[in-house]
Amino acid sequence: MGGGMVARLNRYSVLCGAMCGILALTLAGCSTPEEKAAYAKRKQPPEAVIVKPAKGTPVVETSTQQFYKDGYPSFNAPPTAANVQINDQQAGDMVKQLTALGAQRKAGTISEAEYQKRVAEMRKLAAEHGQDTLQEIQKEGSAQPGQTQN
Repeated sequence: MGGGMVARLNRYSVLCGAMCGILALTLAGCSTPEEKAAYAKRKQPPEAVIVKPAKGTPVVETSTQQFYKDGYPSFNAPPTAANVQINDQQAGDMVKQLTALGAQRKAGTISEAEYQKRVAEMRKLAAEHGQDTLQEIQKEGSAQPGQTQN
């Protein structure tokens, strides 16, 4: 085999590789606008959830980041909660309530329709409880204009 044969094979392999690359790029671009929109939606970061404070005080939009004297950030400050957390008693009561409901369903003491109704009520409470509580706090604050909230 001569050197000309090797050079010819290299040219053909480069040409075949280039053609395969062009074909792959062409096929990759074949998609519908709906597929492109679905792909773009999957790649978007999740939307931030803004939690309202438990007290009627407005949320301060400034950063709580602390800095050293030389300008470098300090990560030594303990994080603070955005809202009041439920206590152990409330969590235990919720666990008991949900366990009892599951046990009733398993034992057949309540119908499937009643079970689904109670689950829907709990989901509705979970979805609306925060906003309802905030409205109550705001009503209390507006009913007593002479007092200031801390």
